[in-house]
Amino acid sequence: MRVAEEMKQKIRALLIHDPLFTVVRDTPMEDILYNDSYLLEINEKKSYSIIEVATWFGISDAQLRYYIKPFQEYILLNQELKPSTPTTIRLSFLAILKLRMIILLKVEYRVKGLKQLLGIDEEGRVNPRPHFSAETAVTVHDDLGGKVDMLSNVLNQMLQTGLFKFNKLDDSETQIVVNDDFLNQRFIALPNDSNEQIEEIKVQTEKLIKDNEILKDQIQDITAHKVKDIAVKLRERHIENVVVSELRAEALSEFESQNKIGLFRKLFYSSEVEKEKEYFISNYLKIHLYDRLESELADYYQANNLQK
Repeated sequence: MRVAEEMKQKIRALLIHDPLFTVVRDTPMEDILYNDSYLLEINEKKSYSIIEVATWFGISDAQLRYYIKPFQEYILLNQELKPSTPTTIRLSFLAILKLRMIILLKVEYRVKGLKQLLGIDEEGRVNPRPHFSAETAVTVHDDLGGKVDMLSNVLNQMLQTGLFKFNKLDDSETQIVVNDDFLNQRFIALPNDSNEQIEEIKVQTEKLIKDNEILKDQIQDITAHKVKDIAVKLRERHIENVVVSELRAEALSEFESQNKIGLFRKLFYSSEVEKEKEYFISNYLKIHLYDRLESELADYYQANNLQK
């Protein structure tokens, strides 16, 4: 049962910045999210009771409350509790989508893993942090940004004194050197007893230039390591998605071979068949995912001389 393309676009727009959607996206779970039968009847402007949503998901209302409790601040955003009856929960369209993603990911990540993805601390507060995806730009640590700003400020002040100038070595290399013409003019203008002070200034200036070069090398080294770490994380994520997709395909093939489902049951018990299929696939992933993922990641680390 397929929902309209317009509904898919609405769901993507609602979840575009959601950390769980970043995990679900580009995996078989994304298709499940778009093709639940309740999407054909839901009114996006209305809110729904826990009993109604539990019926749509094919679980009990007690089970649904169990999924809501650890993630209440993420799911409800303090907007679905009625002021007059704080124990009565009404779920908006966005809240229902968030709950669906939690149910899709619960087997793989458990409650603890989902909390880590959402940045939920021990007191249940949501503290979002960046989630990298293919579209996410590489960000540099705040400490590195502060060092770059400080270095830029120092260089600007140095150049404004006239004591330094840029010396272009080649197309890609530029060096800051002492402006000898500027110094010679100052030597003529100063009395002889200022020579010692000038020499001290030159020594301190040379030291500052050396420190600047050291800081520049440190910044380049930090940046290179950050980019490499992020690239490894993205590759690990891709490997995980591929493994999950392959296991789901294997599970589906095995389910179909073990369960020869007739046309009558497909027509009149399609919802029951889908539940059995998802249960079978979930158990298959639970049994095989860890070992398969460990093997694939080990091959990747060995091929690229990386430490686990």
